Amino acid sequence: MKKEGEVRIPSGCAVAAVISREGKKMTAEKIIDAMAPMHDRSNGLGGGFAGYGIYPEYRDLYAFHMFFDCRDTRKKCEAYLKEGFEVVKGEQIPTRKMPQITDEPVIWRYFASPLRSVLADLQLDEKEFVARTVMKINTELDGAYVFSSGKNMGTFKAVGFPEDVGRYYRLDEYEGYSWTAHGRYPTNTPGWWGGAHPFTLLDYSVVHNGEISSYDANRRFIEMYGYKCTLKTDTEVITYILDHLIRVQGLTLNEAANVIAAPFWSTIEKTGDLYEKEKLRYLRTVFPGLLITGPFSIILGFDGGLMALNDRLKLRSMVAGEKDDRVFIASEEAAIRVMEPDAEHIFAPAGGEPVIVRVKEGAY
Repeated sequence: MKKEGEVRIPSGCAVAAVISREGKKMTAEKIIDAMAPMHDRSNGLGGGFAGYGIYPEYRDLYAFHMFFDCRDTRKKCEAYLKEGFEVVKGEQIPTRKMPQITDEPVIWRYFASPLRSVLADLQLDEKEFVARTVMKINTELDGAYVFSSGKNMGTFKAVGFPEDVGRYYRLDEYEGYSWTAHGRYPTNTPGWWGGAHPFTLLDYSVVHNGEISSYDANRRFIEMYGYKCTLKTDTEVITYILDHLIRVQGLTLNEAANVIAAPFWSTIEKTGDLYEKEKLRYLRTVFPGLLITGPFSIILGFDGGLMALNDRLKLRSMVAGEKDDRVFIASEEAAIRVMEPDAEHIFAPAGGEPVIVRVKEGAY
């Protein structure tokens, strides 16, 4: 008989999130604690967090979080960054030594702004330039990996259980208006530091429980638009799909959800509202390669909000609740109760129907 850890657990992985609608700051302590009751959904091969609003003093700069294999690689990457950016500050990301976290890479962060002269020469807006820079470093600079690149936000991830990863990165010392978290149980790819969740590009971060069967079709489609899926994992391609749909194509969050978790054709034809029916037909016709099939529950973090989404058949668990100005999302209600014992209006979102929470404008 196979023992625990020797058997494939496709329903594994834990996701969680908390956001303040009023933009009130909170440390990551509660969401770190919330991962503990979901410990068995992970196997220690990946854990991570994303915090929003954590760098107010550098709010107008892109925060590059990076892994390096050695000091020489870091120096080469710094030289490359300075060709296109004004690097205002570069430093090691603070960590605390923990016996559970081993084989650490060199972990740095840079706060930088694209040079206007470079943007003018390339005729690119700054977000597209940053996205291309991330792709170039991750595909062409051996030993360097950008794992976070947004403004006033940051991802922190490692090989380990999420409770340990949060403490390793000293996230109790950060304050943000929104946090997401993930405990990984890899089923098709090895556990390594870059392969832990969240996966990010610019201010978009994705944590994901599930296994998408449409990975190859999704990857081939998205790579036609310049994205490079270097990690061969489904969560990476989900992140790039959402960036493409929302930032590049200009779709709303609801429209993006109706692409990746599109209603069945039979459901669309039963839609009573003619305008809505035509829109759903259009989205399914124009973006067929970005329909994600297979079981998934994802939480998308972005500047000023969160979106939670299940696959259209709801093959992965996800619950949500609220208390006062805070909204909580997790794989299990137990995790929500750790963050807020008196959470109210606990419900399970329907398959394919996004739960979107935004911070009050001007509150962060």
